[in-house]
Amino acid sequence: MSALLAALRAPELVAQFQRQCGLVRLSPPQQRPEQRRWPQADTQAAAAAATPARPRDAWSRQAGGDSNGVVTRTAIPQKKYKIENYFLYYLFLFAATLGQEVFYITFLPFCYWNIDPHVARRVINVWAVVMYIGQTSKDVLRWPRPPSPPVIKLEVRVDAEYGMPSTHAMAATAIPFTFLLATMNRYKYPFELALVFAVAICTLVSLSRIYTGMHTVLDVLCGIAITAVLVTVSYPLWDAIEAFQMKNHFAPVLALTLSFLLAINYPELDHWSTARGDTTNIVSAGGGATLATWINYQWNLIPDAVSAPPYEMPSLTTELICRMGARFVIGIVIVFFARQAIKSVALAFVCKLAGVSPGDKQARKLLWVEVPYKYITYTCLGVVGLALCPAVHRYLSL
Repeated sequence: MSALLAALRAPELVAQFQRQCGLVRLSPPQQRPEQRRWPQADTQAAAAAATPARPRDAWSRQAGGDSNGVVTRTAIPQKKYKIENYFLYYLFLFAATLGQEVFYITFLPFCYWNIDPHVARRVINVWAVVMYIGQTSKDVLRWPRPPSPPVIKLEVRVDAEYGMPSTHAMAATAIPFTFLLATMNRYKYPFELALVFAVAICTLVSLSRIYTGMHTVLDVLCGIAITAVLVTVSYPLWDAIEAFQMKNHFAPVLALTLSFLLAINYPELDHWSTARGDTTNIVSAGGGATLATWINYQWNLIPDAVSAPPYEMPSLTTELICRMGARFVIGIVIVFFARQAIKSVALAFVCKLAGVSPGDKQARKLLWVEVPYKYITYTCLGVVGLALCPAVHRYLSL
């Protein structure tokens, strides 16, 4: 077993997969700096010979001029890999974005506004829990990402984070399979086809983390396995959790307090990375979503079902597509401007309390600056996305 685990964790396996997918490392160039004689070099050399010698100034040294007409130029840094299969290259880069903030901040609200709030609430709850466990596990285990070389790294932003488990693989397992479980008894559709689609999304995103050189095979497999256990264990509790979030008067206080405590007590970092900030964003959005759910229920903003499930899938008419598009565009515009405004105010407020400048990028990495301002921002965004935007949609009769 130990030999198998070591093989699955080996960076050579990642590099082999990259080569099979057409991502090939280039050998380092074994050449001297490029020397080239310009067309006017002979004329300049002759003129220099007829001119009295004088010391070379700093400018001429920087320019790399030479009295014999030969110009020495520093070699331009070249890309360290070659792409032999552009289809797989762009496919895996696109798949990798399905585990980033830009996907979460668009897809999850889209589900709430245009598909089914009942389903979206369950997806958000599971996603927040799974991602928190995955992110904290990285900084507890502290297993490094695969080294380069032999692996080719296609991403830079999260390279400072640890690798085990892959949170992309966890999100790519949690979201489609939670979506599947939440809808299979609620809507009439071909379950087998939906299952194949969920497996395909999970597989594609997981393989993209190996292709981009961010994770070992073991990181990915552990991420999928941990999520499968969490989804299976939590599935019987989904209805009870949603009922608590809607009806219990202490639900908002508990959610907001718990999300802040989880973020502020994130495992201590041995070096700064984006992990703590990203985790704060996720749990804060989950807390804000719980507050929005409670507000919508208490204020009778959740429409009653006209019949019992399972429901027929609606036909995609032109009118329905236009309404969905309008809801999405209006909602995203609101979320975007709200994010910018709330982030600016929250950052200025927290920095003032901490006695640091909002423009100081190093100060923004401090625990009591980074966590509070991100907590305020994304808690508010959870409320904006799940309470304010639907209210605007109703006002506009969308």
